Amino acid sequence: MTGIDGIDGRILRTLDASPRATVQYVAEHLGIARGTAHSHIGRLFEGPHLCPVSSRLRPASVGRPLRAQVTAEVDQSTFEGMIGDLSKIPEVVECVAISGASDLAIEILARDADDVYRITQRIMECRGIRRTATSLVLRELIPRRMSQLLD
Repeated sequence: MTGIDGIDGRILRTLDASPRATVQYVAEHLGIARGTAHSHIGRLFEGPHLCPVSSRLRPASVGRPLRAQVTAEVDQSTFEGMIGDLSKIPEVVECVAISGASDLAIEILARDADDVYRITQRIMECRGIRRTATSLVLRELIPRRMSQLLD
C-alpha cells in the first residue's frame, strides 16, 4: 500500500469499524496522541486514500428498495454528453466504466419493477447509449468492504 504507514493502517481499520468516530476516540482507542491522530487523519483525507465522507443510506430508507445493475454499450464519440445525461437521472447512484462486452456498469435504485423499467427507458434516451441489460439485485451477500485489504 503506497503512502500508508502502520499508524495510518490502524486508523483506517478503526474508521472502517466506526465511521463516525471522533479524532479523540481514534486517539484513545489506538493509544496515540490526539495531535498524531489528527494529522494522520487529515493527511488520509487530503491524499488519495479516503473518499469524502458521506452517509450510506439504505435504499429502502429513500423509498427505493429495489436495486438493479444496468450494463450499457455506448457510442464512445458521445461519451461526455452521455455521462452528463446519466448524471441527471436521480435514481442512478453509481456509474463506472468497465471492460468486456459492455462499456458501463450503472447501479440504479427503484421503487418496484415498473420503476426499473421507467428508469432503464430513461437511460436508453441518453446520448450514445446503444444497448442495455438489466439484472436485479436479489440480496446483498457481502457488503462493500475494504479493511481486510489493510492486512
